[in-house]
Amino acid sequence: MKSAKTAIVLALSSILSFAVAGEIKPFNQPDFDKLTQEGKPVVLDVSAPWCPTCKAQKPILDGLMKDPAYKDVTLMTIDFDSSKPVLKAFKVNTQSTLIAFKGKQEVARSIGDTTPAGIEGLVKKTMN
Repeated sequence: MKSAKTAIVLALSSILSFAVAGEIKPFNQPDFDKLTQEGKPVVLDVSAPWCPTCKAQKPILDGLMKDPAYKDVTLMTIDFDSSKPVLKAFKVNTQSTLIAFKGKQEVARSIGDTTPAGIEGLVKKTMN
């Protein structure tokens, strides 16, 4: 009986943590356009699997997206090696680039920042 209650508590906490987490998903133009037209906060994460700076940014971004304070933020990932037209559209020349949008307006951009405070500051700029 005790293990069933534990399983239920764990399942509920998993559901609740998901409900208050920001979304992380691959970039696609229709979703980006919809989110920004609705005034939603969006962060673009341009990275490459071979990039050590990107690898340092990833756990910071993942942690922030699990923070209830950023539950309304959508983090959209863009692969630097396979998304050249998207990179051109956003004027991105290098991997490890983060671009923050508050609605349709770009409000912050950073390249190569691996500090938790710097990355969180960029994400905060997407919020009201």
